[in-house]
Amino acid sequence: MAESTIKNEKTTNKKGFFRKKDTNSKEKKVLPSFTRYEKFIIFILSCIQFSVILDFMVLSPLGYILIPKLHITTSKFGFVVSAYAFSAGASALLAAGFADRFDRKKILLFFYTGFIIGTALCAAAPTYEFLLGARIVTGLFGGVIGSISLAIISDLFKLEFRGRVMGFVQMAFAASQILGIPIGLFIAKNLGWHAPFVMIVAVSIIVASCIYFYMQPVSAHLTEKSNTNPFEHLWKTISNPHYLKGFFATTLLATGGFMMMPFGTVFSTHNLKISEDSLPLIFGITGVASIIVGPIIGRLSDRIGKYKMFVIGSVISILMVCIYTHLGPTPLWLVITLNVILFVGISSRMIPSSALLTGVPEPKDRGAFMSINSSVSQISGGIATGIAGMIVVQQGDGELQHYPILGFVVMGSMTLTLGLMYMLNQQIHKKNAMAKSNH
Repeated sequence: MAESTIKNEKTTNKKGFFRKKDTNSKEKKVLPSFTRYEKFIIFILSCIQFSVILDFMVLSPLGYILIPKLHITTSKFGFVVSAYAFSAGASALLAAGFADRFDRKKILLFFYTGFIIGTALCAAAPTYEFLLGARIVTGLFGGVIGSISLAIISDLFKLEFRGRVMGFVQMAFAASQILGIPIGLFIAKNLGWHAPFVMIVAVSIIVASCIYFYMQPVSAHLTEKSNTNPFEHLWKTISNPHYLKGFFATTLLATGGFMMMPFGTVFSTHNLKISEDSLPLIFGITGVASIIVGPIIGRLSDRIGKYKMFVIGSVISILMVCIYTHLGPTPLWLVITLNVILFVGISSRMIPSSALLTGVPEPKDRGAFMSINSSVSQISGGIATGIAGMIVVQQGDGELQHYPILGFVVMGSMTLTLGLMYMLNQQIHKKNAMAKSNH
């Protein structure tokens, strides 16, 4: 949808809004503004991201309430949390073969409605078994929504403008942590543990209504008819050598992201000697910084190039992981500063890489590719967490051993991803150059 960069003349796009037209290609690259409809799409997809991520993340902090309320063990609670991830990964893979056979608006509404129903079941769950089943239902539908959103972004926005779009959508991830989780905990404390799920259902119904009444069909990909059945389509997408590079890149990206995350609070309290009362402050300031820099990183990705931005983010992340994992007792102000810089580096990797990966599949395969990619990400994240748990050892006094080794593994993964993303970037540029020469 977004048109090429322009400078003086105006042209009218399909939606009837005006954009400037480029009269001098040698001028400094100027990024055009989005139309009102495009802003609506970005806002809606960001709201979807916020609600789905919040639903996934809000359960973990409720453990101290749920374990005594439902009379369950910590292992049973852990299974409730992981049930969502496993069902989400499975459904994303199973839906891949069908993802490109329907109008993306309709398939988004179908899975988002299922997600709302699953969350409503969580809000009504009277027992552990009921809650477990509700989380599986929620994961089955919620696990596909992210991939559908990415397919819609790929269909409606040209690659050169997707960095900014991803900047806003990824910003919703940070917002779900900094705003959603504290509010969810506050509501749970005062109104009971069911209340946060009621809140998510209420917000999601409003978002679903906006999609139904205001979002236009997204069906351009249906013009390329396919004679293969859904399972053949799934296999051809998985076995495509060009797509395999993208799946492998996602595996490495997930490895770098998930390995350190589960042990962050333990390392902060026991190794860095930060009090538990200070953790909300650390995560709050880090979350605010992530919200602020997300759109900036997205704009820079489109302006200087997505791979260049990814390299900058990777260098920052590698340096900060090296420093952070070797720290001992550290003042609070320094821990906050290092956390902010580290998350800026991580955002500078995730936003351009997410935008770049949307350029890998052909239009007829976008839904399948994004679904498989989502499944790969979730499964890889689970495996990475398990490997991290085998590397790190907690001593009797609570301190973590071998955290620097974990840091080196993460740095190695980030370094390998640099090479793989370079190959993908070259592949995408060649594909786009061939497409332009054929027109």
